[in-house]
Amino acid sequence: MRKINKILVANRGEIALRVMRTAREMGIKTVAIFSEADRNALHVRFADEAVCVGGPKSSESYLRGDKIIEVCRQLQVDAIHPGYGFLSENAGFAKMAAAAGIIFIGPSPEAIELMGSKLAAKAAVAKYNIPMVPGTEEAITDVEAAKLIAQQVGFPILIKASAGGGGKGMRVVERVADFEEQMQLAVSEATSAFGDGSVFIEKYIGSPRHIEIQVLGDTHGHTVSLFERECSIQRRHQKVIEEAPSAILTPALREEMGRCAVNVAKACDYVGAGTVEFLLDENMNFYFLEMNTRLQVEHPVTEQITGLDLVKEQILIAEGQPLGFAQEDLHINGHALELRVYAEDPANNFLPDIGRLETYKRPQGPGVRVDDGFEQGMDIPIYYDPMIAKLVTFGKDRQEAIDKMLRAIDEYQITGIETTLSFGRYVLQHPAFVSGHFDTKFIERYFTPEALRAKEDEAADEVAAVLAAVLLNARKPDSATATIASSVPAVSGWRKNRLK
Repeated sequence: MRKINKILVANRGEIALRVMRTAREMGIKTVAIFSEADRNALHVRFADEAVCVGGPKSSESYLRGDKIIEVCRQLQVDAIHPGYGFLSENAGFAKMAAAAGIIFIGPSPEAIELMGSKLAAKAAVAKYNIPMVPGTEEAITDVEAAKLIAQQVGFPILIKASAGGGGKGMRVVERVADFEEQMQLAVSEATSAFGDGSVFIEKYIGSPRHIEIQVLGDTHGHTVSLFERECSIQRRHQKVIEEAPSAILTPALREEMGRCAVNVAKACDYVGAGTVEFLLDENMNFYFLEMNTRLQVEHPVTEQITGLDLVKEQILIAEGQPLGFAQEDLHINGHALELRVYAEDPANNFLPDIGRLETYKRPQGPGVRVDDGFEQGMDIPIYYDPMIAKLVTFGKDRQEAIDKMLRAIDEYQITGIETTLSFGRYVLQHPAFVSGHFDTKFIERYFTPEALRAKEDEAADEVAAVLAAVLLNARKPDSATATIASSVPAVSGWRKNRLK
């Protein structure tokens, strides 16, 4: 075992702060890195030491593995926590850290490399009889051969980049006549995004749910499942709302998926926190999708239902300590939801809306958690992902978690930019979400800018009607006026945003 005394967090924003807070609780010193655009960021102020590593663009700063390793050497850093994004799933960076004698708080470079290739990952888990979507078992470049395979699999099919993620290098093809053009587009996009044009073909599952299983593995051969997260509310193949547990998994299905996730981790000798992603079809059949070899954005909902600090577990595992619990010790307690609060305009195809946080006041109270990296008066940089915060609520059951989230959205005051708060309220009040009968097509099926505006106008009309009643009764005794005034609903944070 090797004791960690100082961690460099190779990231920014809320995840950097999230890691640093746990490190401080554990008595571990922290080093922040930052770009010129993040000089006044909260994670820079929170860390024990901070070093500027370059210009505002990620390629000039947060992706400069060589500079980050040099900072570690200069400041006698024991370990690097990569967070998510940037270099978190870069096997080359993990190798650089190991070569410099620095602990990489995550899996081995070999596991990152193996699971970073969707095709290699599928081949590795095949011996464990993990259910997989029908399709090719290797990369394919010959268009005519690929077209023949697609016809054998049956349309619609999905062309996917082997090294892909975030929906890039992915094309749905409904008919054979469109295949050649769509394959060429997928290869071109994959090459541009990942430097690897390898693609493969899968049967397209039209309306799946996206269910992922959190796993933890230590260096002593112990691997456990920390249950599932439902991640089906997505835009552009990227998650916006997550919850744990899923509203539809039976205990038997949960156990089966958890066992498969553990086997996926074993297939690559996985160490640390990782997530195994599955598609669940309308007949409750599940299929292995991929493994993310890092901490997920949505890890707080798992923390809420298990009572574990996943960052702390990552650090203990990186020190070589065994897990302090077995699978039978783990139980689901309550229900948790997470809304990713993005600086995006839901009424304008979720386009980024960069600007200054003129007003920024977080919700508070029982069952509410906000992981963020901003404060009032700060600018949202154009150079990075536009996520402002992760708004998390926890209740004794799903309905209580939903109720707390709706209250928290009302309390969240953000002006100066558009955000996804209004979208979150729309989803949480929609009958499909409330009933649990939804899938990854939720936005396509139910959401339109007009529907969102109608909801906002409905709320505004309600406020106006009650205020009118208050004014009409203004000359009545104070007690009567007070009774009416007390019934005026608060103008929510998302409504304030539109009234700015």
